[in-house]
Amino acid sequence: MMKGNEEDGGSTLIEGRNEVIEALRSGRSIDRIYIQDGLHDGKLDTVRREAKKRGLRTDFVERKRLDDMSETGMHQGVIARAAAYAYAKVEDILEMALKKGEDPFIFLLDGIEDPHNLGAMIRTANVCGAHGVIIPKDRAVGLTPTVVRSSAGALNYTPVAKVTNLVRTMEDLKKRGLWFVGADMGGESMYEKDLKGPVGIVIGAEGRGLTKLVRDACDFVVSIPVKGEIESLNASVAAGVLAYEVTRQRTV
Repeated sequence: MMKGNEEDGGSTLIEGRNEVIEALRSGRSIDRIYIQDGLHDGKLDTVRREAKKRGLRTDFVERKRLDDMSETGMHQGVIARAAAYAYAKVEDILEMALKKGEDPFIFLLDGIEDPHNLGAMIRTANVCGAHGVIIPKDRAVGLTPTVVRSSAGALNYTPVAKVTNLVRTMEDLKKRGLWFVGADMGGESMYEKDLKGPVGIVIGAEGRGLTKLVRDACDFVVSIPVKGEIESLNASVAAGVLAYEVTRQRTV
């Protein structure tokens, strides 16, 4: 889990064994690692080994010091002090696709306010091969500690850009060859649409869905077929289902 100001260019604390391991393996800039003295297990041994490979300073401290440092009480015996997570630029996302020789595949998230949902979507974006995530500056959650933890380390690999105007960003990206598909219960079945090529999937907030301006900016909208009595999915689950249909079509 992370603690600190994500936007001021300062330092931040990464808490938890899996989170610290992922940060180390991703090449993240880390200044120092604190490990609870006398505590040993496989994952902490991995932390020590990865830190040694990179020549990082490791301090063995009493649990009380970790408890005092921790914002969450979930440090699991290890905390890393690292450079704060920085927002990417939209250009960075396009550059990642170019370097991989792939058509851009981007998540655009319209007003996601639940940090668990945002973290889960960033994780899904990474796992399904998307090149990045774009979120709006206002009326949406940013890269909070809960988002970082919910992303399960994906933030170390998947760039997240924050923009002032999502619709304007979509229009700019259309000029560069991307097209956008929104997720909405009133759309056509996603199985009936060609989702290949340079694409952005647009997911609305839990409950209210896509805002009108963002929906209108989409090239078309699709729905996820449902078979049960509940008519809609959680926003992060919907993002995952649609993203994997994009991935399936891009790989067949």
